[in-house]
Amino acid sequence: MSDDQQYLHLVFGGELENLEDARFKNPEELDIVGIFPNYKSAEKAWRGKAQSTVDNAHMRYFIVHLHRFLDPDGDGKLG
Repeated sequence: MSDDQQYLHLVFGGELENLEDARFKNPEELDIVGIFPNYKSAEKAWRGKAQSTVDNAHMRYFIVHLHRFLDPDGDGKLG
């Protein structure tokens, strides 16, 4: 990717059915935290949400590298 590429990241989470799989109990109730312009800001948001739900072992938050879906070849062009 070129230096002018955006490195978008999605932060979201929800309650898992069990601790072994990334399968959500209620997908329609996912918490979409937001889309962030870089990993650093996404990680900060993820960390805040993860720490605020530490008492619920089934609650998990994830960071998705959206830029990898938009540009899977890394050539700066839409996939």
